[in-house]
Amino acid sequence: MSKILFVVTGADHWELADGTRHPTGVWAEEIVVPHEMLTSAGHEVVIATPGGVVPRVDRGSLLPEFTGGPAGAVRMTEAVEGLEGLRKPIRLAEVDLDEYQAVFYPGGHGPMEDLAVDQDSGRLLVAAQQAKKPLGIVCHGPAALLAAVTADGSNAFAGCRVAAFTNVEEAQAGFADKAKWLLQDRLVDIGVQFQEGEAWAPNVVVDGNLITGQNPASSEQVATELLAKLS
Repeated sequence: MSKILFVVTGADHWELADGTRHPTGVWAEEIVVPHEMLTSAGHEVVIATPGGVVPRVDRGSLLPEFTGGPAGAVRMTEAVEGLEGLRKPIRLAEVDLDEYQAVFYPGGHGPMEDLAVDQDSGRLLVAAQQAKKPLGIVCHGPAALLAAVTADGSNAFAGCRVAAFTNVEEAQAGFADKAKWLLQDRLVDIGVQFQEGEAWAPNVVVDGNLITGQNPASSEQVATELLAKLS
């Protein structure tokens, strides 16, 4: 059995270019599906957030249109309510990476607000990459890579092949013309090799220890690849 750290956004909003706050948080499917898969395989999951704040689940991610219908919405809502670790996260700043065999970052727009600039998360990602620990990140979770700056000022993931939420998907979601910045653009700016797949279809890229998924539909495959690295 391995102990796996889930780093979850603590943001309850995403500030748009005009200063308005879009309510958000962590996307339900992206935390529920990997959590279920990893714990069902016998692994322990510990959830950490910036400041140890109780994370907010994006309410939109519990709607029937995003969960496969009314029955799916009920199942996802019940699954979120059953995640005890969401109610009692540990403080990200107090994490000892040596205690964990892998790290996972779910998305939602929340990471665009906090993890993209969080120094504790950035240091943890640098250490995980340097130690070659299995690292799974999905959808908007790769926003956290922006803070993974090394001592020489470079990004620890420059040159890595990465999948993440695309500009096309952000436009189709209705936010591309409202956002302060777009995730795909920023990732390209720090030097990652952005691997864009079909909008809303599963797209997972494995580059050494790094496993990234483009969107919510990619969360199951990201977890599958993470499990393979732990076996």
